[in-house]
Amino acid sequence: MGFLISSLLDIFGFGIGIPVGILVGFFLFVYSEPKDVQEQDVRPLSQLDSSSLVDILPDLPFWVKNPDYDRVDWLNKFILNMWPYLDKAICETIKSTAQPIFDEYIGKYQIEAIEFEKLSLGTLPPVLQGIKVYETNEKELTMEPAIKWAGNPNIILVLTLYSFPIRIQLVDLQIFAAPRIILKPLVPTFPCFASLVLSLMEKPHIDFGLNILGGDIMSIPGLYRFVQETLKKEVAKLYLWPQTLEIPILDATTGATKKPVGILNVKVVRAFKLLKMDFLGASDPYVKLHLSGERLPAKRTTVKRKNLNPEWNENFKFIVRDPHTQVLELHVYDWDKVGGHDKLGMQLVPLKLLTPHETHEFTLDLLKNTNISDTHKKQRGKIVVELTFDPFKEENELSSGHLNGYGKKESGISRNSDDDTLSGAGLLLVTIQGAEDVEGQRHNNPYAEILFRGEKKKTKMMRKTRDPLWNEEFQFMLEEPPLGEKIHIQVMSHRSGFGFRSKESLGHVDIDLTDVVHNGRINDKYHLINSKNGQIHIVIRWKMI
Repeated sequence: MGFLISSLLDIFGFGIGIPVGILVGFFLFVYSEPKDVQEQDVRPLSQLDSSSLVDILPDLPFWVKNPDYDRVDWLNKFILNMWPYLDKAICETIKSTAQPIFDEYIGKYQIEAIEFEKLSLGTLPPVLQGIKVYETNEKELTMEPAIKWAGNPNIILVLTLYSFPIRIQLVDLQIFAAPRIILKPLVPTFPCFASLVLSLMEKPHIDFGLNILGGDIMSIPGLYRFVQETLKKEVAKLYLWPQTLEIPILDATTGATKKPVGILNVKVVRAFKLLKMDFLGASDPYVKLHLSGERLPAKRTTVKRKNLNPEWNENFKFIVRDPHTQVLELHVYDWDKVGGHDKLGMQLVPLKLLTPHETHEFTLDLLKNTNISDTHKKQRGKIVVELTFDPFKEENELSSGHLNGYGKKESGISRNSDDDTLSGAGLLLVTIQGAEDVEGQRHNNPYAEILFRGEKKKTKMMRKTRDPLWNEEFQFMLEEPPLGEKIHIQVMSHRSGFGFRSKESLGHVDIDLTDVVHNGRINDKYHLINSKNGQIHIVIRWKMI
């Protein structure tokens, strides 16, 4: 009897409660007053912290970051056919990379073992929705692919804890990303680029399921959104543009990637007790100096006639690219008016023995050669030299400015700063990359001439072309920065063979070097004066000691 009464009351309460609840909710919805909407905190970008900037970067208009993309159906077909082999190769790389990390945790927190039970990326490869290749004046290749991957991976990780195996399975993986890939610098050594630089132009979208002990923990209310936001923020902090990940491809010691790092000042002081090579019991000595790894001709001192204890006190400068491996070679010769010059001796000085900005004096025994096994060593005299290695100041191209769309760096240095801060010796590097649409009236065999402070240098001649590519670098060592000075660059054409008017000017340009000194570097294409459509691509850098 009690059970029947209880059931009736439950039915009666359920039937009355639903209409009453709906009625109360309707009146609350209609007659309740809305709360005041709080005004948003609007602040200029300069007042935002790094975390807030990371949150708003993806909301920038698409045209600010990316132009139109090109279709790459052929590349998707290539990836599709190669995917079974790429899957195995990538999984092996993941295993070899993850194993040392797993080993660090074994024995900690009662973890007995961590291993992959199954590891496969599935049968569905990533798809490139499009790709954009940027054209810049830099020696680099910039690409922005749009990558989407809705894969079916089979990844099971077994974690043995207290002798109990816990299986963690990753399922239903989806990734949408827009990375920027930069291959730089381009070099004439396979694979033709020295490093790979990666960054993300937008926060990536990563969606996946995670099964633990047979249940998908991502279905827990609130956990899915928390994991999504956490992943996006952590990845953005590391790789969202302008943050980058640089992966070296070529060894740093590759000669093609080396850049000048300083200047070696050499003072040849004197020599004494040199060998007698002339018929009358004297010698006419001079010294040839060469820095290993340089293609430039050797430098030499003046000749001291009939002197076995000469004093030169002559100064020379060399451009250093690798102070850890380069060696200064000193060769002493006896000058002869007729025939070859006799070798009096030689010696080597490794630059790794030098301390930056400190002058070191060396008194060296002259040797016949560098053969250590040569036991018969004749006394050939000594030579005294003073060496000073002055490295260039650290480049601040990234901190003081950035590259615009044309490869020119916008300086962060104020033009109103005192020129005293820019004073001092340095190296002016002028690279003639190439020219476009240079056309002569009589012939097209172009080469470029550089005229600066009365010194003339020129590139090699390219035959029968209107678009020559030289990619030649010229160096000028200066005691003071070239503020207010101009460098004259002219494109000439030379007739092959004999004939009148063998040379013809195809255009010229005068470049003010003040911008180079303040910015540290310029990279631009200049329209040639007295040329219809001709342009020349020039990179000029100023490195201070």
